[in-house]
Amino acid sequence: MSEERIWTAALVIIGDEILSGRTQDKNVSQIALWLNLQGIRLAEVRVVPDVQDAIVEAVNTLRARNDYLFTTGGIGPTHDDITVDAIAAALGVPVVIHPKARSVLEGYYATRGGLTEMRLRMARVPEGADLIENRMSGAPGIRHGRIFIMAGVPHITAMMLDALSGTLEGGKPLLSDTLGCWVPESEVADILSATEKAHAACQIGSYPFFREGRVGANFVIRSTDRQALDICVAALADALAGAGKETVAGGI
Repeated sequence: MSEERIWTAALVIIGDEILSGRTQDKNVSQIALWLNLQGIRLAEVRVVPDVQDAIVEAVNTLRARNDYLFTTGGIGPTHDDITVDAIAAALGVPVVIHPKARSVLEGYYATRGGLTEMRLRMARVPEGADLIENRMSGAPGIRHGRIFIMAGVPHITAMMLDALSGTLEGGKPLLSDTLGCWVPESEVADILSATEKAHAACQIGSYPFFREGRVGANFVIRSTDRQALDICVAALADALAGAGKETVAGGI
């Protein structure tokens, strides 16, 4: 496993229901956290409608500049589930029925009304694809090279990610620690900048909030090096304390 190279992934979230606001996406966070553990950074996310041209454009653009591409949504049994068709078009391959997927679905639906024509749609894959196990509902996810086509339902996505754990090449996992502080971030911006500059192996993100009638911020320090991270966290805490700002380990 490479320790120097930064591996990246992009995510395409597919679905009119996300863009309309009817459904709140929960997959970005869980996919980003899972990727971090695999030593892969989630570099960008795009949300697109259930429109084939939009999906094709997003898939081709994002896979060209990232090591991996993940998609969520649009792989169910209904007429508007067009993700497989769109990705097959992006890859320039036909859509086929995967024999193992068909077998899995036949077994799953044997006592649930049988494998209907619409349910069989969930066995369709871009030619040349492998399957991602889905222990929840039977309908598998799809892997085609470095493209991973997954369900939009978060708990099903989580199971598909679990099935993929340890199978992707990546670098060192991205580690993080958090310091919370009741202070407007503008008052300590210079401290944050100077600390990050002094610790090249780390990045510091500032996330302001308003609670209990007060302004505060959580400072998230990230690094692939545990020792460098610990040193940077201690340095930031000391610098803030020197400015009269008390910090809370783990965040507020």
